Amino acid sequence: MPHHTKALGAILIMTFTTCAIAAGDAVRGKARYDSLCTACHNPDYNGVGPAHRGVFGRKAASRADYAYSPALTASQIVWHEKTLDRWLANPEKFVPGQKMGISAPSAKDRSDIIAYLKTLTAN
Repeated sequence: MPHHTKALGAILIMTFTTCAIAAGDAVRGKARYDSLCTACHNPDYNGVGPAHRGVFGRKAASRADYAYSPALTASQIVWHEKTLDRWLANPEKFVPGQKMGISAPSAKDRSDIIAYLKTLTAN
């Protein structure tokens, strides 16, 4: 294998690994959550959208005290880094027929918001 091909492969592997394990900033995530999400969500009580405390690791549409869309209720999604990232990037593309009307197009914002949501699961 030519040297440049091996080097390119190593760069691609390092880039993919770095992206896959990049951790968000929970402090920045709280600020982004406050600006993007709190019109509809709160960690501890339902608003237009469901409460988020404990969302990380929870099955989607599983809070008994919130009326989810039929589309999200029928999904088998469990909220973790990958599913939350896809959801926040484009909820309608991820779950057609859901009712969330906002997205976070920035990968950095999504990563940070996810890091913040993880802090709401601790304890």
